[in-house]
Amino acid sequence: MSRIWDISQTLGPGLPVWPGDTAFAFDRSWRMEDGSPVNVGRMTMSTHSGTHGDAPLHYAADAADIASVSLAPYLGECLVVDARHARDAVRVDDLPDLGGAARVLLRTFEAFPHQAWDSGFTAIAAETIEWLAAQGVVLIGTDAPSVDPQESKTMDAHKAVLRNDMRILEGLVLDDVPPGRYELIALPLKIAGGDAGLCRAILRELPDA
Repeated sequence: MSRIWDISQTLGPGLPVWPGDTAFAFDRSWRMEDGSPVNVGRMTMSTHSGTHGDAPLHYAADAADIASVSLAPYLGECLVVDARHARDAVRVDDLPDLGGAARVLLRTFEAFPHQAWDSGFTAIAAETIEWLAAQGVVLIGTDAPSVDPQESKTMDAHKAVLRNDMRILEGLVLDDVPPGRYELIALPLKIAGGDAGLCRAILRELPDA
């Protein structure tokens, strides 16, 4: 049986979120201890909570919402790259030979910050995204919360993604995943009008690994 790596964040109280964004909250609206035959919970959260896929609508007002994008980029063989040596932003020189990979996931954290927001995360340079697109990459994933720096107002990396009709996964947890090739399965929730969709993202060992 193929090994599976769960590369999703766990949603729960204290989940780090973008400064000023909606905090994650969960409680029970129906409780068995109160006489209900079932437990039913309710959640309040941002569409960008935890591990998620950005929709083009997130960075272009007239672009597709997450319910409208094709699922094809989120499924298939990918390359996990250890980019912890990159500084400030992942640049082309920080990347190995992709070997034709159509999906590239970047590990930038020494250890994923599950307990606190890290504003000094490593972004991805817009030139890197252009280069990846030229190599045939259709999806970029990162363990960081954004492909652009936290204080960016120009959103250059997101704009490069938009120009090349690529897809983004953010907030992946890659600490325990060795660099190499895997099968990616990371389907965003189908939210009408959604600027992002939460994912349960996994990697599966390839049959010939």
